[in-house]
Amino acid sequence: MKQSEEIASAEPAPGSSLSRVAEVFLVALRLGLTSFGGPVAHIGYFRTEYVNRRRWIDDRTFADFLALSQFLPGPASSQLGIAIGTLRAGRIGGFAAWLGFTMPSAVLLILFAYGLSNVDDISDAPWLRGLKIAVVPVVVLAVWSMAKTLAPDRSRSAIVIAASVLMLLTSDAYWQFIAIVAGGAIGWVVLRGEASSDAGQTARLGQKTGLALLALFFVLLIGLSVGSETIQNRWLEIFSSFYRSGSLVFGGGHVVLPLLEAEVVETGWVSTDQFVAGYGASQAIPGPLFTFSAYLGSVISFAPALWIGGLFALGAIFLPSFLLMWGGMPLWDRMRSIEGFRNAMLGVNSAVVGLLLAALYDPVWTSSVRNSEDFALALVLFGLLGVLKLPPWAVVGLAAAGGYVIDAL
Repeated sequence: MKQSEEIASAEPAPGSSLSRVAEVFLVALRLGLTSFGGPVAHIGYFRTEYVNRRRWIDDRTFADFLALSQFLPGPASSQLGIAIGTLRAGRIGGFAAWLGFTMPSAVLLILFAYGLSNVDDISDAPWLRGLKIAVVPVVVLAVWSMAKTLAPDRSRSAIVIAASVLMLLTSDAYWQFIAIVAGGAIGWVVLRGEASSDAGQTARLGQKTGLALLALFFVLLIGLSVGSETIQNRWLEIFSSFYRSGSLVFGGGHVVLPLLEAEVVETGWVSTDQFVAGYGASQAIPGPLFTFSAYLGSVISFAPALWIGGLFALGAIFLPSFLLMWGGMPLWDRMRSIEGFRNAMLGVNSAVVGLLLAALYDPVWTSSVRNSEDFALALVLFGLLGVLKLPPWAVVGLAAAGGYVIDAL
């Protein structure tokens, strides 16, 4: 079957709708259970599963959605998953993709808030060491494969290198946005005539609905802040704080931590020790770091059940992602039909590869490979994943066992 026949619109055929949503949920759930290593690693796992293995989406559209998720504030990997799920099975599919990917880590962190903080420190556990090393081959393969497709000539290869060097020499998250914009500008000027006339896969979402969702995003961002200041309601204050944190973070992942600390520690809702303990737990589980909000909401909660506060905070911090992605995708699709914009997207996609290449070194390599034994395990895992083509979940399991092996050496 051709890949184009696999494309799902925003309104799937009635007979296939439920099965596609269930399929999206189960695939995302498996990713949520096995995707260790943070947003950069998640992108590698997503590409392996959605592009290579299932062929739900082609490399070009994957890179376009990745660029959109990088442009927008919020958790990039979660937003990428929402976009792919929406393409496959409509907005319900987008929600199913988010739920499957997010649920495992959210449940674990809520349980941790219920009193599992007496578990011994696992930051140096051998199995966790192996899981961190597994991220290296995943990202290497993602960068290599995307580079072959998205940077096949000298001009685009130069953009990859320039974007990577820029990110390695800078530290602030906004330079990521600058690198993407610069890549687009170079593509617009230098890559004229290089783009295909085909705009790529689209989710075919309504533009009027998209504009309404973008408007709702800004109304809530302003209205919740004003309302929480004028109306003395604890639930409103909590929702406003987490919604604001999810709306103002560019770069995702660890970048959200200072905002969350300001919202929950400086206000006295959570102690510094509780914040640090929850952050440590979030590092040892798969899935998006933004599920740290489920732990914080459970600690803050004054509801009869702590999990209610956890889910409340989780929904608040991820709501901006749905509004921005579902609002931005129709405009993104429209822009991709313009020839000049398609030329710019060639440069943007090359810049995105450069960002991933820089992230392969820092934080992936610097936090995972500390000695020759770690490098040896990374090579073995690369062979299993790239040569023998073992599924990522199996490689993750072997990586955890490999951590004990190198720990014993």
